[in-house]
Amino acid sequence: MSGPPLVDVRPFKAIKYTSKAGNPEMLVTQPYDKIDPEMQKEYYEKSPYNYCRLILPIEIDKYQIAQQRIIQWLKDGIMEHTSHPAMFVSRQEYSINGKKLARTGLIAALRLYPYNENMVFPHEFTHSAPKADRLNMLRTVQKDLEQVFLMYPDTESKTIDFFKEVAKTTPFVKVTDPDDVEHTIWEITDSEKIQFIQQVLSEKRMVINDGHHRYESALAYRDEMRAKGDLSDDSAFNFHMCYMVPVQDEGLVILPTHRLLKEVKITSEIMEEFKRYFTVTDVAPNVEALDNYLSNHISEHAFCVYDGKNAYGLTMKHEESVYQFVNTHTSKETKIFDVVILRDIVFKTILKTGELKIDENIIYVRWIKAAIEKINRGEASVAFLVNPISAKAVSELALQHERLPEKSTDFYPKPLSGLMMMDISASEKLFSFL
Repeated sequence: MSGPPLVDVRPFKAIKYTSKAGNPEMLVTQPYDKIDPEMQKEYYEKSPYNYCRLILPIEIDKYQIAQQRIIQWLKDGIMEHTSHPAMFVSRQEYSINGKKLARTGLIAALRLYPYNENMVFPHEFTHSAPKADRLNMLRTVQKDLEQVFLMYPDTESKTIDFFKEVAKTTPFVKVTDPDDVEHTIWEITDSEKIQFIQQVLSEKRMVINDGHHRYESALAYRDEMRAKGDLSDDSAFNFHMCYMVPVQDEGLVILPTHRLLKEVKITSEIMEEFKRYFTVTDVAPNVEALDNYLSNHISEHAFCVYDGKNAYGLTMKHEESVYQFVNTHTSKETKIFDVVILRDIVFKTILKTGELKIDENIIYVRWIKAAIEKINRGEASVAFLVNPISAKAVSELALQHERLPEKSTDFYPKPLSGLMMMDISASEKLFSFL
């Protein structure tokens, strides 16, 4: 009897900037979907070779422009193909509220698996417009310009220990980004080390953290190429450049995403409704007090509310009638999560918000301080502050074929774009060292 199918992870020949391109800190960017028009302009001003000019060109014919630039930059020696296949250990060192953290994972080519093959699992739903955009980019440039970010279990610390050993060697590249996150990459070319990683990861199941749209676009592109008659298993378009981090890595952090509503007022009637389901506590309307309330009630389905004058803490009552109500009024699969209770009980049932659309009637914010400032400036009327969800909880949920509401997870920091890309043109092949 054969065992379960194995996950196929392979080294690849990276395309990277040369020293001719200038200071790497002037070249790298946030992922394309985090770049707003202001950042786009700033990136363009940093360098004529800034990576934003490839992943998100300002020009109208953006796909063709990106393709032309890649060809030109390779020709001019601004970028180069590395001569040997490699995998890479990638680490981000950063601080949150004064606490220093580091997240370490592997960059390699991961074979693309449709979700129904149960090798790679999503944790959120995708939208058709971003997928069409990334598919057009793939068709035109035939390169993986950015990584898909995934996690996998490593309860025995096999890869965690391996990464620590590799990180003792001289790095391939080191860059500090504008958020003061230090990104370091080490190259692995030794065939025995690559075989070891391939072997260990072959038995894992992968959960997508960030890059659902990129992953699904790559699958669609793979299917298009196969339909054209290219059926070689080793063709690079069967894979995607991925950044894979162990669930057990202490630096695998998810930040909360606070919800700010624009058209809601907290009336005395609404407060009475809150009190039916939640224990309501007055909280001082400042960052420290709100943060303390949330962290003191981390696994109790707790929220904070701030309306510009007053702040309250809401903790769900442990009463049978409340649980029955929650069970009846939340989506069956993911009702245990705070963001689901907030969406289905607080927003839909108590506040009767109807469908919420980003920037139209709801704003998503990463930090409590920014949420308070936006309310004080009148950009929204009420802030609902939430606790973060753990990476372990997201992984468990995804492996059960369940998905979270939009904007439930903010993995921090984001992997930088521009440190390398992967060629997936029809002639490019990737080979296993196993």
